[in-house]
Amino acid sequence: MQLRGVGTALVTPFTSDGSIHLEALRRHVAWQIQSGVDFLVPCGTTGETPTLSDDEQRQIIETVVEINAGRVPVIAGATSNATSDAVRKAKAVAAIEGVDGILTASPYYNKPTQEGQYQHFKAIAEAVDKPLVLYSVQGRTGANIEPATLLRLSEIKNIIGVKEASGNMAQIAEVCATVPLGFTVLSGDDSITLGVIGHGGAGVISVVSNIIPREFSELVGAALEGDLPRARRLQRRFLPLMNAMFFESNPIPVKAALAVLKHFEAHYRLPMVAMSEANRTRLANVIRSCGLTS
Repeated sequence: MQLRGVGTALVTPFTSDGSIHLEALRRHVAWQIQSGVDFLVPCGTTGETPTLSDDEQRQIIETVVEINAGRVPVIAGATSNATSDAVRKAKAVAAIEGVDGILTASPYYNKPTQEGQYQHFKAIAEAVDKPLVLYSVQGRTGANIEPATLLRLSEIKNIIGVKEASGNMAQIAEVCATVPLGFTVLSGDDSITLGVIGHGGAGVISVVSNIIPREFSELVGAALEGDLPRARRLQRRFLPLMNAMFFESNPIPVKAALAVLKHFEAHYRLPMVAMSEANRTRLANVIRSCGLTS
């Protein structure tokens, strides 16, 4: 499996009582596919996975698979800071028919050494027969996957790529120059996707594509095709929206934006809370400035 283009890190819609809003999820997934995204990523951090039970995660993934009906790859999240639990979760996700691969992040809070991370990901890879995409996001986990470690991990047959969200362009450039041809490097930050593609990246696992799936797919597609003037025009137009996704912690702003655009109401599970009124006003202004309407 070769991932390329835009993969949406899907939000999880909730109802006002905190239960999963399955009908809203179905509509959202259908819209993403119809809008041209290249793959779907349910049950990542953007989906508020730390607040979901195992049964709820299965229900979400099965719903995404059902609506997708084999049209694009589904890469489902399975992460834990205990390797044994990460293996258990990965096995459960791998057993769901219609899941094409697994996204798994560095163990959080523990801050393992590079050798510890290598052994952690190796154990997951050996436990499942699905392709794995690793997720390097030091800002959330406290642990960075260094290029030398990633090179070692790329030698494991079913570790096929990395979502690089270190924010360190020098590191990302080294990763792209170091890993074997065919190993997929995906941006984990929307705003620097053009730069990652310039270094040899294959696309992005995106938050903002929840809001602008067609437009962001056009941007990334143009960059991958070498049409940089078009890609830059779209980047200039939507960069304020990408930056607005950090007005507060993800996924607070992206869900608030979807509510402003009347896709579904923005409900969260603690410790995520509703966006402040001041930031919601700022976000609404950005949405208008980008030419988006409800």
